[in-house]
Amino acid sequence: MESYVITPKVDETQEFIEIANDFSNPLDLIREAISNSYDAGSNEIKISFDVVKQYGESILKIVLKDNGSGMTPEQLQSFFDLGNSTRRGDENTIGEKGHGTKVYFNSKKIEVKTSANGNGLLAVMDDPFKKLFDREIPTVNVSPNNDLSDGTEITIYGYNNNRRDKFTHPNLKDYIVWFTKHGSIEKQFVDSCDVVTLSLKGLGNDEFEIIPQGHYFPEDNKDINKLFEDFLTKAPDYYSKKVIKIGVLKNYPEIRYQAIFCIEGKHAKYRYNTMLRRPGYVPPEGAYTIQERYGLWLCKDYIPIQRKNEWITYKGTEYTKFHAFINCQDLRLTANRGSVDNTPTEVLQDIKDEVIKIYNDIVKGDEWTSMEWLEDEALSYQTTEKEKSNFDWRIKKINRANIAQYNGINLIEPERESGVFSIFIMLSQINKDLFPFYVVDYDTHDGIDVIAKGDAKTPIASAKLFYVEFKRTLSKGFNHSFENLHSVVCWETDIKHDDVLKDINKEERKMQIISPDNEGDYTRYFLDNPKKAHKIEVFCLKYYLKEKLSIEFKPRASTAIV
Repeated sequence: MESYVITPKVDETQEFIEIANDFSNPLDLIREAISNSYDAGSNEIKISFDVVKQYGESILKIVLKDNGSGMTPEQLQSFFDLGNSTRRGDENTIGEKGHGTKVYFNSKKIEVKTSANGNGLLAVMDDPFKKLFDREIPTVNVSPNNDLSDGTEITIYGYNNNRRDKFTHPNLKDYIVWFTKHGSIEKQFVDSCDVVTLSLKGLGNDEFEIIPQGHYFPEDNKDINKLFEDFLTKAPDYYSKKVIKIGVLKNYPEIRYQAIFCIEGKHAKYRYNTMLRRPGYVPPEGAYTIQERYGLWLCKDYIPIQRKNEWITYKGTEYTKFHAFINCQDLRLTANRGSVDNTPTEVLQDIKDEVIKIYNDIVKGDEWTSMEWLEDEALSYQTTEKEKSNFDWRIKKINRANIAQYNGINLIEPERESGVFSIFIMLSQINKDLFPFYVVDYDTHDGIDVIAKGDAKTPIASAKLFYVEFKRTLSKGFNHSFENLHSVVCWETDIKHDDVLKDINKEERKMQIISPDNEGDYTRYFLDNPKKAHKIEVFCLKYYLKEKLSIEFKPRASTAIV
């Protein structure tokens, strides 16, 4: 066999399909459009989403318009090409891979009107998505068009298979201010940013809204004492302080970075971010939690690309206090700009080291100390207020309590399980035969349960031991096992005669309530299972004490001394 040469080939159709589908978030279309408009030197951008009727079908229509430099025939060719960018190597522009506009191919039709230096063109691509899946490279029909001044207007029909839920006005606005050039953090570092006006009309809005340029950060708190006076226990939630750092990487001093770490409480975030879920507030569709959005973002072109919260997290959720970004132009992005994983490991490690250093400086610095001071003050105030509130509640409870006296001791009707246990302890010391068991140990770790034996004489080592459970109210939510359970002591019960109670092992027992046969007897409550030898007796103290000892609880008189 003779030697030969293989020349690698590209399956053009498949590559177009892969790139068009590589943008998993349909909102990425907005990011690419805005980046292109900025690269074209636009100072006015207009974006609209509408639903129009075509041949009886509802079609999503997107219009992306700017007053930039427009496209020459060469640039128009590049716009539709894959991997061909006229801006490659230009450090002042964002687009470089020639992949971004391929997200537009996920549509039924693309129309491009563009004019550069008075030379207008109209380009139309029909059924790009359908043709690609038919293994056909879609073509573009280009003709002269002079009804547009310099700039570009792109109209896209049927994008994202006409699924429209993500293109509501609040969702689009949020995406623009977080993940596009228009909402980038650049203005925090560059004083001479070009002023660009962006008008947006998403689905559900009848009018255009001007979206502010640059990512929003709340103003720093100047006086934390006043912050505490204004918000008291919620003061830490309103705290806000920015830390800005600019530097170079340790092992790559030619690589620069710009970082902004804003320490923010949750209410500081709520004030400006209407998309955040919170108690008592119904956010727009597409809303998210602080945990899902905030923390540390790695950026290129000052645009957030990927979160790295694990870099600033030691205990679990510290990142939620941060609204932080670090930008580095040497980050290498994947084709869809969704990840920085193409960056050399050594460079990424250096960036991580810088982040950790900034984080450690912050937690040891005045900014973090101020936040902790607010948290300590708020906790102290909250504890004082809670103690005062609890004291007032206890006074009211005392005044409304039902009480009884027996053999010179005062009994208070219990409101909790611990109160039932207290009555049991006091009365069983006075009348040792009041209950048919004797306590040998008790535990209050998870509720109150008692280990007991059946008589006072048998040594513990040879006695049969069993559980006694204490409850304020015995109800169907029984969270124990009937195994080894001798008795239940409660104040009252919701279980009626013949009601079935299940334990945690699904064993069933039926409540049997037996009225007294003669005077001096008492109403008996049993949890019975005919297959089990032992009936679990339930002592309902509310009735048991009245029938056995004539103890009746009555409201405390206003003149009562105890």
